[in-house]
Amino acid sequence: MIIFLAKRIVGLVAVLFAVSVITFIIFNVIPGGDPALRMAGRHPTKQAIANINKDWGFDQPLYKQYLAMMDHLFVKRDLISYQDQTEVLPTIARGIPRTLSLAIGAAALWLLFGIAMGVASGLNQGGWTDRVMTILAMTGISMPIFWLGAVLLYLITFKYRELPVLSWFPAGGYSPISDPVEWVRHLILPWITLSIVSIGFYARVVRNSLLETSSADYVRTATAMGLSRRRVLFRHTLRTSLIPVVALFGLDFGAAVGGLVILVEPIFGLQGVGQYAQSSVAHLDLPPLMALTLYGAFFVVVFNAVVDIAYAWLDPRTRDA
Repeated sequence: MIIFLAKRIVGLVAVLFAVSVITFIIFNVIPGGDPALRMAGRHPTKQAIANINKDWGFDQPLYKQYLAMMDHLFVKRDLISYQDQTEVLPTIARGIPRTLSLAIGAAALWLLFGIAMGVASGLNQGGWTDRVMTILAMTGISMPIFWLGAVLLYLITFKYRELPVLSWFPAGGYSPISDPVEWVRHLILPWITLSIVSIGFYARVVRNSLLETSSADYVRTATAMGLSRRRVLFRHTLRTSLIPVVALFGLDFGAAVGGLVILVEPIFGLQGVGQYAQSSVAHLDLPPLMALTLYGAFFVVVFNAVVDIAYAWLDPRTRDA
């Protein structure tokens, strides 16, 4: 386990370094990426641009600018946005609970319903249940997240707002988890929006894996020994069928926390990390984008490590790999 953790820490550092360098280079070579021009206003003078370059260190070689940014990000922790001159890390810290609330709730939904639909479909292969689940899964996979969020928000909070059931849903915003009821009220629509695509995809993966595992020799042996169908399903078939789901979940959850939330948070006004990232991209604001990119990469690497541990538990054959 110590060797495993050491390898993961080295890999995490290497990934974060590579991501930070690539992000820094990209935003220094793209057209319109010069922060001094944007900070100088609409009608900047050469002297104003020169003063900004000197004050902010933009006249230094790129490697010195990179090292200075890493110093402000990781050591001094006082990284400043080019756009509005506010501190980046406190803004991200305020948005993380909102983003994690969105991602964790959506992940719980897509795991629960995805596995349930996949099992129901796999156990009734070729039947009407399988057909219905397949149609629902493909419909969910085909829906763009941003379109689904906008439609749900319009229908539930505006078009049919007068219906007693739908009036329970707020039009957006966020409520802290200290008030669980309000927390759920404000997040249920974003959860559905973020999870609907993954539910359909996971249902198809579980179905196909379940059908493949059901024909394995050890499953047929367990059935021939007289074990009940329920025990064979939960002790043998389903456990092995969930191995690809574990791999997908680690990647998808990391991607949701580090990226997909950018499509959902602005629609519902959650003001989390994703909404901050969208605003930073629109203004080509490198400091928050650097911090947010590293934040996303960190979650992807960490959840990949969690996936490896879960793999070893589900399939002992991988423990010595």
